[in-house]
Amino acid sequence: MASSPSAGSMIPFLRRRDYIFLEHLGQGACGETVLLHDDLIDSDFVCKKYSPISESLRQELFKNFLREIKLLHEVHHHNVVRVFNYYLYPDKLTGYILMEYVQGLDIEDHLSSRPETVNELFAQAIDGFAYLESTRILHRDIRPQNILVRNDGTLKIIDLGFGKRIGATIDFDKSISLNWWCEPPGEFSDGIYDHATEVYFVAKLFQKIIAENGIEQFKHAALLERMCRSNPAERVRSFFDAKNELSLRLSEDIEFDFEERKAYKNFADEVSGHITKIAEGAKYAVDLDRIRAQLETVHRNCMLEDELPNCAPLLRILVEGQYYYRRANFPTSVLRTFLHFLRSAPLEKQRIALANLHSRLDAITRYTEPTFSDDIPF
Repeated sequence: MASSPSAGSMIPFLRRRDYIFLEHLGQGACGETVLLHDDLIDSDFVCKKYSPISESLRQELFKNFLREIKLLHEVHHHNVVRVFNYYLYPDKLTGYILMEYVQGLDIEDHLSSRPETVNELFAQAIDGFAYLESTRILHRDIRPQNILVRNDGTLKIIDLGFGKRIGATIDFDKSISLNWWCEPPGEFSDGIYDHATEVYFVAKLFQKIIAENGIEQFKHAALLERMCRSNPAERVRSFFDAKNELSLRLSEDIEFDFEERKAYKNFADEVSGHITKIAEGAKYAVDLDRIRAQLETVHRNCMLEDELPNCAPLLRILVEGQYYYRRANFPTSVLRTFLHFLRSAPLEKQRIALANLHSRLDAITRYTEPTFSDDIPF
């Protein structure tokens, strides 16, 4: 029997895998995309080959290609395209990415034929970009061709070739210049490109499509107008804010029964009661699928207890960043009942519950400097 590999040793994998070519999908500045079929599992994939249109830019743009692979591997959201595998050949400055095949149209073409879906797609776009914002990723190439709609109505954000993960304020410098399809926002004159800039471009995209197609069914004109303002000081500052406002507006048409309200209220009371201070830079989690899955794990690990032995794992799911909290006295039954609500409630009710929870957290004291407290810092 072969011995087990030691830590740090190289494990060779058989990387060859043949696919059936179906058709060309497009050609961009960094290469071409084709549609492939895997007959072993009977599935189609999009393959993006790195082959820049200009050989003089091959080495420079290869860094963008590597960054896109890294970013796509780190994102997990139903409104962002999935990456399944990649093959890199650094010595030849080329490579391939195998991605989810989004069978459908770009958002411009989709809404021209199905204008009645504009409100749902607007909500999905806000949801997807709010997720990218929560993971500190800037897309930086927002245009109709990079927002697709599957035939089943699911919106997918694609192409993170110009994407960038933000680590500090300096990262908001406008380091790329693209041929934008609309008038640039006011902050471009100051060399800034941040999440508020992305709010502007997503809003302008919807504004353009709605105007060109004479769409009358759109219900969020006031929010869209504030997202489109050129002056960033007057604009909706984040997708997170837009998502919360959208969810609270939609809640006017949705009724919650007594048990649903009780499940939410008890959970929100416990969460907001256990967190005592939140740092200014902290973010709230927005990916409902991930939140639900992680809460399930926390519950499974303590379901036989009357109280969570330590509520830190639960709070960490909801708040990303620094905060102070109280460790004990979080009833397991409250978590169990809230999870039952999340399992059974429609997606829109879950969104509304999360938006309301974020409003609760907004009321908690914020701090900018280190503080001293008897509470436990996290």
